[in-house]
Amino acid sequence: MALLEVDGISAAYGRVRVLANVSLHVDAGEIVTLIGANGAGKTTTLRAISGLVRLTGGAVRFAGRDLAKRSPDEIVRLGIGHAPEGRRVFARMTVRENLELGAYTRSSRTEFDEDYERVLDVFPRLRERLTQKSGTLSGGEQQMLAIGRALMSRPQLVMLDEPSLGLSPILVQTIFGVIRDIAARGTTVLLIEQNARQALTIADRGYVLELGKIALADTAGNLLASDAVSAAYLGGAHA
Repeated sequence: MALLEVDGISAAYGRVRVLANVSLHVDAGEIVTLIGANGAGKTTTLRAISGLVRLTGGAVRFAGRDLAKRSPDEIVRLGIGHAPEGRRVFARMTVRENLELGAYTRSSRTEFDEDYERVLDVFPRLRERLTQKSGTLSGGEQQMLAIGRALMSRPQLVMLDEPSLGLSPILVQTIFGVIRDIAARGTTVLLIEQNARQALTIADRGYVLELGKIALADTAGNLLASDAVSAAYLGGAHA
């Protein structure tokens, strides 16, 4: 059984339909990437899974549980973490306070301490800045904090929305290395990324979203080898 099942969902902002009959699944232990042009509906898909956008059709199930009518905080408690586009750290709070906020659903202090150390092991730079106000961090450090905050809820599935956006090439490589590490440690990953080639390089499978609809679905290797995908999203057709 898939860990996450998105079954024919549709969503709209007012009268503007953004998603139309979108279906995808993510199995436990996978890295799955969702690629497409700006405005294709990728972020809305993640927001719909998180309960931040109301569905006008279809269903979302996580670990066999229907997410319909569940609040975003309930969905976090069920095991879905979400690092949104634009980082959205709490600028006036310290790094430690941001991480603690990510664990607001947790009750076990022992488990909190374990995950806190795990996040700081994954992001050693954050350990050096625990008392620093988050708004004074660099863009790369804020992205690390946003991902770390999402991991503090101990999710079975973490959704990452444009984690490399605006970062230097060196930091992009660092972030993608971290995503591999997160998956290797047992957390399933659903990834949105404008750097489609890099995303497909680390993913197991991928979906191409066009104008709110799934246009292609295949293994990451097959999508990388596709002339149509290369021409549209990877900077040119294969020779």
